[in-house]
Amino acid sequence: MQFISTRGGMTPAGFTEVLLSGLAPDGGLTVPDALPSLTRETLESWRRLGYAELATEVIGLFATDVPREDLARLTAAAYSPDRFPAPIVPLRPLTRVADGLELVGLSEGPTMAFKDLAMQFLGQAIPYVLAKEGRVLNILGATSGDTGSAAEHAFRGKDNVSVVMLSPHGRMSDVQRAQMYSLDDPNIVNVAVHGVFDDCQNLVKAVNADPEFKARNSVGAVNSINVGRIAAQCVYYVWAWLRATDELDDAERSGAQVDVAVPSGNFGNIYAGHLAREMGVPIRRLILATNENNVLDEFFRTGVYTPRSREDTLATSSPSMDISKASNLERFVFELLGAKEFSRRWPELEARGSLDLSDQQARFESEFGFVSASSTHEERLTAIRLVHTLTGRLIDPHTADGVTVALALMEPGFPTLVLETAKAAKFGATVAEALGGEQAVDEAVQALLDAPQHVTELDNDLDALRSLIEEHALRA
Repeated sequence: MQFISTRGGMTPAGFTEVLLSGLAPDGGLTVPDALPSLTRETLESWRRLGYAELATEVIGLFATDVPREDLARLTAAAYSPDRFPAPIVPLRPLTRVADGLELVGLSEGPTMAFKDLAMQFLGQAIPYVLAKEGRVLNILGATSGDTGSAAEHAFRGKDNVSVVMLSPHGRMSDVQRAQMYSLDDPNIVNVAVHGVFDDCQNLVKAVNADPEFKARNSVGAVNSINVGRIAAQCVYYVWAWLRATDELDDAERSGAQVDVAVPSGNFGNIYAGHLAREMGVPIRRLILATNENNVLDEFFRTGVYTPRSREDTLATSSPSMDISKASNLERFVFELLGAKEFSRRWPELEARGSLDLSDQQARFESEFGFVSASSTHEERLTAIRLVHTLTGRLIDPHTADGVTVALALMEPGFPTLVLETAKAAKFGATVAEALGGEQAVDEAVQALLDAPQHVTELDNDLDALRSLIEEHALRA
């Protein structure tokens, strides 16, 4: 498989090459030049595989330049029992909430968030590529909550990798901050930016848009634009369909489809689901769920994409989705329009602050299976309360957005899988508000909250960030 840029100015490159980069050299995002097809026979042949073995097969569709035995070793290390206790991705029925509703448990990893499933793979794959090439990498990332801690826990202590992670000052939960800021590994640098997540993301993009600075300081990215994360996220869409259909007989499996509800901020997770669906995983609909920062919901309902200003980005009780400019949407629009039409129409977004694709909106569901809705604070509290009352399970507020939207849009006869975003313990205050009282805090979580924290505060200033990167960058 080769990867190309949405902007058309990049020589096709293999997986290991684009794995180490953020934006493409022309400022676009890398996408596969073509996708393989997964037949029902192939999917059935994977049914008895463990998660790490399945990851080797699925990621191997993208990482065609990595020897199979090396890839198997990387996935075995990434999904080992010391990182993910079995079952790695359990499916938990929520039938008492609604018939056919299931929760896909993606938060069994070291930082209690779905980001671990992709990031632990990158924590093995990126050092592997660097060691082969005798290089170092200084990862620059932006996080609205869980990406930062997942990246830092995946790369902490690595000899040839450093991490500079930007987060919006005061906009994450106490546990999210503690998971990041309590790390004292010398190759981890936490930066709290005075602004919102979109400011952090814009700073990362600005650094990546300077090829000379980026090359001189060996800057790369592991946030949601990294294709390695997209490939690794495709795995659990395949896994979820296999597990959801395990109890069906052969005749029932042949026509079995599922809907998948995905809480979405930056469009990375659901884009992986889109790729899985395009390759042939029997996903009927991708149900996109947003919070009050509903720019993506607005786009999929109307066809008009209008990112909001930083002043208009709301601070909500599902803070990891407080994003008003979804980086990965560019990948979908590129596929939607094709290269020529994309190059003509995408610049409208920069010129006008909005992109009107309402002439394409009918295709969103009919061709690509996308439907969407948003959730409010009161609705996510209701969802947390409902799930806990009927099943005894605790869900976090982002997952509650997914449950809320799934309940609004699910249709009889089609199982609806809600992708879990994080453990409820990461958002104790919101869960307590929903349930009318504080929940018991796990000893390990309390120890984390009590640990000393290490963070550098920074104004929303590109020159200041450049100086910080140069100060901390590893040199080959």
